[in-house]
Amino acid sequence: MTGLLEASLAFPTVLFSFMLVVVVGYWFLVVLGAADSGMLDGDADLDTGSGGGVGGALGALGLGGVPVTVVLSLMIAVAWFVSLVGTVLIDSLTDSPPLAIALALVVLVAAVILAWGATAAIVMGLRRLLPAERQPRGADFVGKTCVVRTGRVDQGFGQAEISGADGSSSLIEVRTIGEERLSAGSTALIFDYDSETGVYRVTPFDPALDPGTSA
Repeated sequence: MTGLLEASLAFPTVLFSFMLVVVVGYWFLVVLGAADSGMLDGDADLDTGSGGGVGGALGALGLGGVPVTVVLSLMIAVAWFVSLVGTVLIDSLTDSPPLAIALALVVLVAAVILAWGATAAIVMGLRRLLPAERQPRGADFVGKTCVVRTGRVDQGFGQAEISGADGSSSLIEVRTIGEERLSAGSTALIFDYDSETGVYRVTPFDPALDPGTSA
């Protein structure tokens, strides 16, 4: 166990160890509803991987089609594992510091390349599992109700689930206005859509007022 810890804190594994800690902490916050699983998607189109920001860059590398946070998490995890194995092998093969450093640089490059290849293969498989048609775009949801799925929704953060006419459900980015704040499980009415940010504006709604509207 001590050897594994030492290897995880040795170069180049330590670079990915730090990032892996951030990834684990991030997904822990997502589970608690304190972070947004699509926070890095920006204007990228998940269907094509096109667009700007991190999502657009990953799409150009053949890693589009799934949320950016999932892609980055996979790449970091694979790179950490490869570099850890490489570091352990280096320790067992040589005691020469110069040679160990040279081999560590080779392991670093190999970890990045293998992480990209493995993640690309996983993303390709995930694309095949995902439905061909994703959630409606634009103002298609305006006037409908949704259910808050994150720990909170305010003017700067939040996600909600909405059901389509075919029974399928979609997770959308939602925001309130002013000081309005919604909690997990609350029903909200979608009254506007911001085409620039891809965010829907919502307000608190009592389902009893409109029992014919599905949420």
